Amino acid sequence: MSFHEVRFPADLSFGALGGPERRTDVVELTSGFEERNTPWAHSRRRYDAGLGLRGLDDIAALLDFYEARRGQLYGFRWKDWADYKSCKPSAQPGRNDQVIAHGDGATRTFQLVKSYRSGGASYQRPITKPVLGTVVAAVQDDEMLEGVHFDVDLATGLITFVEAPLSGVEISAGFEFDVPVRFDTDRINVSVASFKAGQVPDVPVVEVRV
Repeated sequence: MSFHEVRFPADLSFGALGGPERRTDVVELTSGFEERNTPWAHSRRRYDAGLGLRGLDDIAALLDFYEARRGQLYGFRWKDWADYKSCKPSAQPGRNDQVIAHGDGATRTFQLVKSYRSGGASYQRPITKPVLGTVVAAVQDDEMLEGVHFDVDLATGLITFVEAPLSGVEISAGFEFDVPVRFDTDRINVSVASFKAGQVPDVPVVEVRV
């Protein structure tokens, strides 16, 4: 897949509107009951980058970024200010934030994940775009050092340990992360007069699978 490992300007994504979406097929039976199914194992995020623009310089920065990505052609990183940490927004990522796997004595590579829980239900989201220098990890609560005990692939979110964790031990991690996205339009309409009047351009952005 064509993807540029560059982040959309974070000051422009701040204030953008967006969040997760899911696809659910709902069939209403003649009895009045419903059957619900989904073809998606994972949710997908959508955003409007236009709402983060505050001045003409912001528009210029947006156009530079858009043209460099060739519109929808190349994906890029997006900072979702509402959800970009393995922990609560007010905290700093810690090595025990997310349990990502349990060792089997042979496997050395694991996918970073973030779990969302409510009541007895949970959803585990693969994290494929961790942020450089933010990943911390532990094996059975013993701190592991990046570059010494493990390495992280920032393009895939895979963490690889030098030695395979023992069978049954808990592997945990903390991190900041971006969302892999692309522009969802091949055209951006900008009117300077309208922008000064408070009308911002519509710049849809959608998450991509990587």
